[in-house]
Amino acid sequence: MSVLFASDFHFDHKNVIEYCNRPFSSVEEMNEAMIANWNKVVGEKDDIYVVGDFAFSDPRPFAARLNGRKYLIKGNHDYRWESKLNECFEWVKDLHVLRHEKQHIMLCHYAMRVWYRHHHGAWHLYGHSHGSLPGQGRSADVGVDVRNFTPVSFEKIKEEMENIVIPVVDHHKPETK
Repeated sequence: MSVLFASDFHFDHKNVIEYCNRPFSSVEEMNEAMIANWNKVVGEKDDIYVVGDFAFSDPRPFAARLNGRKYLIKGNHDYRWESKLNECFEWVKDLHVLRHEKQHIMLCHYAMRVWYRHHHGAWHLYGHSHGSLPGQGRSADVGVDVRNFTPVSFEKIKEEMENIVIPVVDHHKPETK
């Protein structure tokens, strides 16, 4: 069983192709490419956390075609389908702290400057910015626009986080001068 992350699929959102300069000639091509990419890396028994903005139309037809146990952290465009999302996902939340392999991971659609246990090495995975907002500290954009339109594995994120060198600062302790 693997754990994977992604954000900002925007299934059925024609204008996102132009807004984000996505390399697709139509919304149908985009949808099909992202479904194929998802199913290449996500197995039936894998857990995948979608960090917002799943679809611009009824999410059920897309979710039915996608492998894995799906969890949704709501994005700004998911609220219009709120009544249908519970049929597609194991759960739907505004944000979530995941603990996997002893690693705390704050999942929120929006990038944060600080997050739960951030000064103890916790990660923060976000979307929303479509690659326009680089990570700060141990945070990373898991939006499909920066991940080749494919979910990213826990192992890949772990590798990225291990290459980030940052001083650990506890903002609860006053600095001494």
